[in-house]
Amino acid sequence: MRRRRRAYPTDLTDAQWAAIAELVPAARPGGRPRRASSRELINAILCTLRGGQAWRLLPHDFPPWQTVYYDLRRWQSEGVWERIHHAVLMADRERAGREASPTAAIIDSQSVRTGDQKGAPAATTRARRSRGASGTS
Repeated sequence: MRRRRRAYPTDLTDAQWAAIAELVPAARPGGRPRRASSRELINAILCTLRGGQAWRLLPHDFPPWQTVYYDLRRWQSEGVWERIHHAVLMADRERAGREASPTAAIIDSQSVRTGDQKGAPAATTRARRSRGASGTS
């Protein structure tokens, strides 16, 4: 029997886990059976990302870092994180007494970057030099 590990500040509470548990996919069929629970994998991902540490520095009481990283990347490619984010966002809006889905959006023009956009070369004109500015031209 494996000992229970100590709790980390980044661990999901029971209520938080209940809110997202159905959105986290089970292990794929075939291959070796998964030894770590999905909740432990999520807790390990949160611990590593919140702590800003390297994957190889994942504490030893979590599943192996290779397993945790593999599932993180797999869930990214399957869109699991987007679904979790959307579900948590909608639940938070409802808890605040607002409609789950926003009905309008405002974009502040100061927050939209346009400096990286390149225009056509004809859109910019070359600066003209005054002929009177230089005695040689």
